[in-house]
Amino acid sequence: MVESQAPPAPIDCRQLLVELREISKSYGGVPVLKRARLAVGAGEIHGLVGENGAGKSTLVKILAGEVPRDGGEVRWGGQFPPLASRADAERLGITMIHQELNLAPHLTVAANIFLGHEPAGRARALGTINCRREVAEAQASLERLGFDLDARASVRRLGQAQRQLVEIARAVVRATRLVIMDEPTSSLSANEVDELFRVVRQLQARGVAVIFVTHRMEELAQIADCVTVLRDGETVHEGPMPRRDFGELIRAMVGRELKDFYPARDRKPGEVVLRVEGLRRRSPGGLRLHDVALNLRRGEIVGLAGLMGAGRTELVEAVFGASPPDGGSMAIDGKAVAMRSPEDAIRNGLALITEDRKRTGLALNLAASHNITLANLGALLRKGCLNLGKEEQVARSFIHRLRIRARSTAQRVGHLSGGNQQKVVLAKWLFRQARIFIFDEPTRGIDVGSKTEIYRLMNQLAESGAAILMVSSELPEILGMADRVLVMRSGRIVKELVAAETTQEEIMRWATLGG
Repeated sequence: MVESQAPPAPIDCRQLLVELREISKSYGGVPVLKRARLAVGAGEIHGLVGENGAGKSTLVKILAGEVPRDGGEVRWGGQFPPLASRADAERLGITMIHQELNLAPHLTVAANIFLGHEPAGRARALGTINCRREVAEAQASLERLGFDLDARASVRRLGQAQRQLVEIARAVVRATRLVIMDEPTSSLSANEVDELFRVVRQLQARGVAVIFVTHRMEELAQIADCVTVLRDGETVHEGPMPRRDFGELIRAMVGRELKDFYPARDRKPGEVVLRVEGLRRRSPGGLRLHDVALNLRRGEIVGLAGLMGAGRTELVEAVFGASPPDGGSMAIDGKAVAMRSPEDAIRNGLALITEDRKRTGLALNLAASHNITLANLGALLRKGCLNLGKEEQVARSFIHRLRIRARSTAQRVGHLSGGNQQKVVLAKWLFRQARIFIFDEPTRGIDVGSKTEIYRLMNQLAESGAAILMVSSELPEILGMADRVLVMRSGRIVKELVAAETTQEEIMRWATLGG
């Protein structure tokens, strides 16, 4: 049982592997870290939490040798080694799993796992790679980790969750002393999370320490020994990881007490606004959507649950026209429509917040203001020209409303934190004022405080008459936000449940066993 685990030793008693002291870092004169601290013991699983923009990713990137610090010191095993590059970190035995995946999509799974550490070919063929050995060793590592992946597969053809597993495998295979995991479960289903925890415990048994960066308190409660909280670039809490009551941690994270995490549902669904019948589609990876039928009502939030590979993302992409279906029919307000492209969907009042904001949700090199208005440029036209003054006004309004942390409306979204990028995506579709919203993992990579804001906005949309389909791998989120729950398995909707009358266990039973 988790509760029977012995509490971690006090910081001054346990054998420290690494200690970061008084770490400071600024970008463009804006401080990101202000005398931050982090101490991790050998073989310890250490949680690192905080709101978006708190400095978590920057702090661990400094430890991984990817970002230079402006001040402070890093003590490693009693020494003060150089950490000017990723190579310096790897020589110490430090590897990192990034929040935003850092893979080469044109290469195979095996090539990504051993990138920079390729097994050499025969001595008489200097500078060559032993590809057969690379594939064999990669496949053996994947099987040892329990990851159902083909080492020969191209990463380009993998889904988001499968890419996350490749990133995890790459870091774990190289790990000798410390693995940094920055939001490693953001793309994983419950079963994959369990597999990851098994891998983490294996690492701990080998004496390898793990820094686990996440927003999910319930996950840390299962796996972490200690926890450190960052707020506004400063360390505000250090101590043992609580198992049940997270109130103190949340107060430390947000500087206030959060009440009503999921907003009260005071809405009555109206008439059907979207009806889908007999939807069929074959994806490049071979998954089929089998005669999918669903309906959405005005003022209603419908949760779409299922395991990785169940077909949830494929379904919403088919409905939105991003991957047009091979068969079936759709109707909006009783009128038949054909979704051959996202343009058709947008014209018919649909909006899609995708699960991968970097690849399909944002123009990373454009300013926040341009991204916010991108889906509704017609609203900014004045005599055939864009009214940049109005665009600035709209962008400022949404930045204030969603509490987006940006230096200005002109800041490139590629330079924002993951959570703030997701808020920009949401702002884009809120400005579009669509009637039917499809949220694919809307709070992935979003901190606790920001989640409540997004939940509130979704609830307001529903209360104003919008219909919402929400895909989520977090079952508490599904139950907390949805009126009805649709469970997918193997490309089919196998069960419809009333959220107020079901449980996580029942949803998981239908998702795994089909009944």
